[in-house]
Amino acid sequence: MGKRTEFLYLNEEEMIQAGVLDSELCVDVLDEMFQLIGKGDYIMGGPKHNEHGIKIGFPDEPAFDGMPANGPDRRFMAMVAYLGGRFKVAGEKWYGSNIINPSRGLPRSVLMVMLNDVDTCEPICLCSANLVSAVRTGSVPGVAVRYLARKGAEVCGLVGAGPVQKACFQGVMVDAKDIKTIYIYDINPEASEKFGQWAKEKYGVDYVVAATTEEAVANSDIISVAASRLRPVEIKDAWLKKGSLIMFTGAGVIEPSYYLNSKIYYDNTKMHEAYMDDARRGEGSVADAYKGMIGGPIFALIDEGKLPPLCEQPSLGDVACGKIVGRENDDDRICFITSGMPTEDVAWAYEIYTRAKEMGLGTSLKLWDSPHWS
Repeated sequence: MGKRTEFLYLNEEEMIQAGVLDSELCVDVLDEMFQLIGKGDYIMGGPKHNEHGIKIGFPDEPAFDGMPANGPDRRFMAMVAYLGGRFKVAGEKWYGSNIINPSRGLPRSVLMVMLNDVDTCEPICLCSANLVSAVRTGSVPGVAVRYLARKGAEVCGLVGAGPVQKACFQGVMVDAKDIKTIYIYDINPEASEKFGQWAKEKYGVDYVVAATTEEAVANSDIISVAASRLRPVEIKDAWLKKGSLIMFTGAGVIEPSYYLNSKIYYDNTKMHEAYMDDARRGEGSVADAYKGMIGGPIFALIDEGKLPPLCEQPSLGDVACGKIVGRENDDDRICFITSGMPTEDVAWAYEIYTRAKEMGLGTSLKLWDSPHWS
């Protein structure tokens, strides 16, 4: 007689009930995850166990009826990981992205996470993951602020005023309790105004709708860049003051002199090494490939020998687990680069799954009473 297998399904409403929107909790969970990353107690995809994921892209001119055509941000992607520590779970975030979805009343990307028992390989949870992904994305800058921001920071600059930035700002505010004023720049001033009103109501901060990127970053102690990769932000070295922390969750370019005279930390240097390997193996030019990567401007300086190789540069996990020190003095200018790891999705989805089980939420789905072939 074979073994009956069931797993829990959690829809978006149930994920919300279980706490998926709790940025403060998520920052703590991801801090724990980064400590495991620093210790090496994790595995991601690819031959070196550090790939962001595997992507299905589409041709510019499909040869078959019904095959999708390439377009901005048009893809399917699988992001897989194992996370150790108390989690000891394997998982995958699977999603498709189509930029025209909002006109259909849908998010640009539609996401699900599957968690599996690492011993039996059975599924244990399938859950709605748009909010998992959004909150974990914003909570990574929150962990960076915890270790890399100057204490007592009072001014925060925000470049981009969309949903990703909202998640990032919630993460920032978990530890940056002294923020009094925010400067917001977006190509749509109405979006900046709406964001400012939301932030004032939620956190009691004053806000300024900045007319330029320079105005948003020039006086800021903490800067969050969460702009679209389709419109990379350009920032001048001189705009960034002593003691500032700038965090790139979206695409942006700073003058090379900044990178050469500041400290740079990454979410995971080994994953960014995989990005560089992908660029070198690609069919197009490496320079063009770098343009689509958040760390691209830094990778170019590494290739030119102006910065040390990534293996000699620090990851946030190394700081979180105590291998190295984060911010050492109040004058350091620090840049943090993050582009998302599947371990983040696994950690946050698992946390919400365990809470949902305790609350009696979700629907139990049967895979089989007994496997037909076993």
